Amino acid sequence: MRWIVLNTEKSYARYLDQQDVLKKFRNEFYIPNNTIYFDGNSLGLMSRRAEQAVDNAMQSWKEYAINGWTEGEEPWYYLSEKLGALTAPLIGAKAEEVVITGSTTTNLHQLTASFFNPKNNKTKIIADELNFPSDIYALKSQLKLKGLNPDKHLVQVKSSDGNTFTTQEIIDQMSDDIALIVLPGVLYRSGQILDMKTLTNEAHKRGILIGFDLCHSIGSVPHHMSDWGVDFAFWCTYKHLNAGPGSVAGLYVNKRHFGNEPGLAGWFSSSKEKQFDMEHTLTPAADAGAYQIGTPHLLSAAPLLGSLEMFQEASIEQIRKKSLQLTQYLMELVEAELTDYDLKIANPTEDTERGGHVFLVHPEAARICKALKADGVVPDFRTPNGIRLAPVALYNTFEEVWTTVDILKTILKEERYKKYENKRGVIA
Repeated sequence: MRWIVLNTEKSYARYLDQQDVLKKFRNEFYIPNNTIYFDGNSLGLMSRRAEQAVDNAMQSWKEYAINGWTEGEEPWYYLSEKLGALTAPLIGAKAEEVVITGSTTTNLHQLTASFFNPKNNKTKIIADELNFPSDIYALKSQLKLKGLNPDKHLVQVKSSDGNTFTTQEIIDQMSDDIALIVLPGVLYRSGQILDMKTLTNEAHKRGILIGFDLCHSIGSVPHHMSDWGVDFAFWCTYKHLNAGPGSVAGLYVNKRHFGNEPGLAGWFSSSKEKQFDMEHTLTPAADAGAYQIGTPHLLSAAPLLGSLEMFQEASIEQIRKKSLQLTQYLMELVEAELTDYDLKIANPTEDTERGGHVFLVHPEAARICKALKADGVVPDFRTPNGIRLAPVALYNTFEEVWTTVDILKTILKEERYKKYENKRGVIA
C-alpha cells in the first residue's frame, strides 16, 4: 500500500500535536534529555505517578511494618487483586478474572500446567514460529514435564512471508490431536494483531483451549477477552503499561474455569479467608487469584498503581486512536521520504491488523539503529534486519515522528550508518 501525505512539512506535525486530546499526559513522564524515545514497546518511560506510588509503598513499609499487609492506604494483602481489577478494562475482562502476579514466563508456566492436560490422542500444543523465544522455551519445558517430546508435540505454525500469519494458516493447524493453543496477541517483530476472536471461536469448535500472550498489545490495543471467550492470557507490565523494568506481570483466566485447582499451587493460590488457617490442603481462591504462586512482589507492583490511573483517565480507546494516527503518520512519511533507500515497511498497514509499532526492514538495520541512537532517537533492533519504532500515545508526539524520519533520511542519504558495525549489541 502507498499513501499520499497531504503535508510533509514540520508545521503539519505541530498542527497534529495541537489537536491531540492526550497531549497533557506527556508532562507526566520523565523524557530523557534531547532524546526521541521510540522504544516504549520494550520498556516504557517512567512516570511521576509511578514514582510517587513506589514512594508511597516505601512509606507504608516504614510506617506500618508488618501491619502494612492489612492497614494503610493500599493494604498489601489485597494489592494483586486490586491491580487486577484496575487492569481488567484494558483487556475487556471482569475484575475477578485478572490478577497481577509473577513474571510473564512464570505465568505461562502456571497457565500451561493448569490448562494442558494431554489425554487420549490430544497431546499437542500449537504455537508459532515467530513467537518470542521465552514462550517457546516454557512450552517445550511443559511438554517435557509431561513426558512428551517437543519435536513431535509442539506444532509451530509457519509464516509464508517471515513476518506475519493469515488466520487460516493458524486454523489449518487445529487438528484432532491439539489440546492447547498459545499465541501472541501482537507479534513482537512485525506488530501484527492476530484475530483473537476468530481463533478462539475456531479452537473451541474443535474442543481446544486457547490462550494469548498480550505483552505487545496490552496498553496499546483494546481487547475483549471475556466476550471472546478466551480461556486465559498473560502479559508483562513494563512495556506499554510503563510499570518499570522487571515489574510484576499479570494473568487472566476466564471465569468458567474458576473452581479448578491451579497446576502450580502455592501460598497465594489460597482463598484469602483460609490462607492463614495453615492447612496442608489447599483451598484455592475462587477467582483468578488462585493462579498466584508466591508472595506478591510489592515494590515491583507499586508503580502500576500510578500508571493505571493514567490509563483510566485517558481510556484505552483514545490511546488506540492516537496510536493508530502516530503509526499511520510514520508510515506515510516513510513512504514519502525513504523508499529510495532500500527501507521497507514490513508490518501490516491496515488499522485492524497493526499493533503499536512500525517494523522497518533494511539489510543494514543494526548499523542504522546505532546511528539513530547517536543522533538522539532510541529505536529497537530485531535480528536479522528489523527496526522497530514505537511512538507511544501517552508521551510521544507527531513532531517527534517527523523529526525521526528526517534524521533517518539524513543517516541513509549520507550513509552515516557505515561508521558502525552491522551487529547487535549485548541487548537489542
